[in-house]
Amino acid sequence: MNDNLLKSILKPGGFLAAFALLGTVVLASAYNLTLPRIAANERTATLTRLNALVSPSEYDNDLLNDQRVLPAAAFNSAEPVTVYLARKQNQPVAALFTVTPANGYSGKIRLVVAVRADQSVAGVRILSHKETPGLGDKIDVEKSDWITRFNGKSLQNPLLEGWAVRKDGGEFDQFTGATITPRAVVGAVKNTLLWSQQHFNELFIAQPSRITQESK
Repeated sequence: MNDNLLKSILKPGGFLAAFALLGTVVLASAYNLTLPRIAANERTATLTRLNALVSPSEYDNDLLNDQRVLPAAAFNSAEPVTVYLARKQNQPVAALFTVTPANGYSGKIRLVVAVRADQSVAGVRILSHKETPGLGDKIDVEKSDWITRFNGKSLQNPLLEGWAVRKDGGEFDQFTGATITPRAVVGAVKNTLLWSQQHFNELFIAQPSRITQESK
């Protein structure tokens, strides 16, 4: 094979390799440029969800940067629990717990439970789920007002035995044809209140590592 023939064979391959390399560089550069925007959008979305439960007028700290990560087992959660701390003039206002019960009808349900300093529920919102449309998805505030019925509740209202769906002898409504989903949510809120009752003040004064170890 002469040199000219070899060059004619290798030349197209070289062009393809160069274009592939250029494409990779362009894609990587575009991805790196959009990362800050993606992070900013995620931060805004998270803050909007949290502010729906605790108004920005109620706290003066950077809510997203004042957080702890707690062990899942302490909440019977399928994932570690991130808790955001709301303060006003450095005094505790509320703790917002992101918990993930795994016992929904179709798997994990991610929700945020906001607990005030007086141990009452400021509110609950669903972050994500895979529950059945038209049945279990009534946990979404966009689908029904069921989730808002936790507002103002505590372990004294109702008492501990009341923290269950009516089918289990509790005080919370279940959905027609769907009991497992609301049962999982009620249980998650109850577990969060039980943990908060014992550890709320520690969240605001202790180092994160101490909270993590003592909560196991």
